[in-house]
Amino acid sequence: MERPAWAPQGIDISVPSVSRIYDYYLGGSHNFEVDREAAREAMSHLPGLPKIMQANRAFMRRAVRFAAAEGVTQFLDIGSGIPTFGSVHEVAREVSPGAKVVYVDHDPVAVAHTEAVLAGDEAAAVVSADLRKPAEVLTAPGVRDLLDLERPVALLLVAILHFIEDADDPYGAVAELSRSLAPGSMIILTHATYENIPLSHEQAGGAVDVYRNIRNPLAMRSAEEIAGFFAGYEMVEPGVVPLARWRPETDPGQEDPYAFSGFAGVGRKA
Repeated sequence: MERPAWAPQGIDISVPSVSRIYDYYLGGSHNFEVDREAAREAMSHLPGLPKIMQANRAFMRRAVRFAAAEGVTQFLDIGSGIPTFGSVHEVAREVSPGAKVVYVDHDPVAVAHTEAVLAGDEAAAVVSADLRKPAEVLTAPGVRDLLDLERPVALLLVAILHFIEDADDPYGAVAELSRSLAPGSMIILTHATYENIPLSHEQAGGAVDVYRNIRNPLAMRSAEEIAGFFAGYEMVEPGVVPLARWRPETDPGQEDPYAFSGFAGVGRKA
């Protein structure tokens, strides 16, 4: 298999990557055939996956604009993946030109590509770290050097928590991160769920099985379970809702039914 110039040395390009599969769904070019095969297999069960990812990104952009408009100028995006058009630093700076952004991911392709995108940008950085080890995230040089945790930070956990199984204590990880944030900070979160998917549980489960088979199992959680991640935060209206229903810019009734798959919410730390 030929290694593209953008692929870091030392990574196994014969193994599918969640961030590269996501890049494929969004129409990106930083993915390999092994990623595309896994994506096509998942889409054979759940054909609306690209639409779900687009709705997820659209929510992220609306939420980042909201946080910036509320005066938040620092953003910590964990599980940031491979940058595509309309990434957090671009969206935040449309509202707050001096916004500082730190991206965190443990996929070496995502980290390497983000480094290339951010070259020369002194107000943004990328850190190689894992959400399951929040202390490592918080003490990483890129986070310590760029963000002032004594001031409000928007913590983004977009399409990442469903890859953390209960055995790895995702609630504990979020709580540890949250304790380090100053009052006025925000949490911006999306999560996969079986609720609202316009297919049977069994059909959608076929796509979930694909992720299990590539050793990135999906933990599909209920609205109530997802709301638990907001413990200690005051919910921003309209609360935890389907992706397309969080402060839509256009009539959500015109959206593809798959745009309502997944839950999203924003909380503010008192």
